[in-house]
Amino acid sequence: MTGRPVSGTQVALRHGGYAAEIASVGASLRALRFEGRDLVVPFHEDEVRPLFRGAVLVPWPNRVVDGHYVFEGREQQLALTEPDRGHALHGLLGWADFRVVTRTSEAVTLETEVVAQSGYPHRLRVEVEYRLTDDGLVTRIAATNTGGTRAPYGTSGHPYLVGGPGRVDDWTLELAAGKVLEVDPERLIPQGLADVAGGPFDFAEPRGIGDLFIDHAFTGLRARRARVLAADGSGAELRWDEGAPWVQVHTADRPEPEYDRAGLAVEPMTCPPDAFNSGTDLVVLEPGASHAVAWTIAAV
Repeated sequence: MTGRPVSGTQVALRHGGYAAEIASVGASLRALRFEGRDLVVPFHEDEVRPLFRGAVLVPWPNRVVDGHYVFEGREQQLALTEPDRGHALHGLLGWADFRVVTRTSEAVTLETEVVAQSGYPHRLRVEVEYRLTDDGLVTRIAATNTGGTRAPYGTSGHPYLVGGPGRVDDWTLELAAGKVLEVDPERLIPQGLADVAGGPFDFAEPRGIGDLFIDHAFTGLRARRARVLAADGSGAELRWDEGAPWVQVHTADRPEPEYDRAGLAVEPMTCPPDAFNSGTDLVVLEPGASHAVAWTIAAV
């Protein structure tokens, strides 16, 4: 390899038994290990990031159906970045090359802008901090509206947690959620909330995932925590703050054998899929206003 890696500027963080690798493209979490054990599915520094693995999702998580929405009386049309389903997927910064603003051996802050553009005529300054502590890797995403108009906003991250050897089918999930957002099977368009208790997505008590397909948003959280565990009880845990009342879980079913069910995506979200249309838990940033949310990935 010569020159700058294709995934951007690389930042290595260390603290205790934890080691993290951050790539500036997408402000992506490229790797996270505890005592040499992967807690997220990694990718190589000179590899185009597979899918949204480890990226930050701004200014919306998940999907805007048909890329179309109306905000304050104005119709907007976003580029359709999920062409097979015809939606705008995971915001506007997945492939932005963030600037490294500050860095130490344990923490890094990266920054970039969402520029006003077709479909999203607003301007945001976005800051992403990664910090290793005794309790794991803390990720904090903060956005400030630097424009002159009110801006619809949501955010999330996209880590693929690793429970242990093998794949998703071999692991146990713990997630105490009360409701699941049902979606149609073809385009994953939200259809309404349903109770989780007693159904296939009831993981309030830890149980095996097996071959179950999950690509759903959960809310009514009795604990803001998800755990993915191997048979010996070790694994990875993601905890998030009260700013994220939703979490998307995806079993990463893919046609590519190397990606298929290689990790469990756990995405704490400030709003549900298609919030630009539903308005549910949508953040509206006034000019000059800021919003921040954080989560932590730790070893179990």
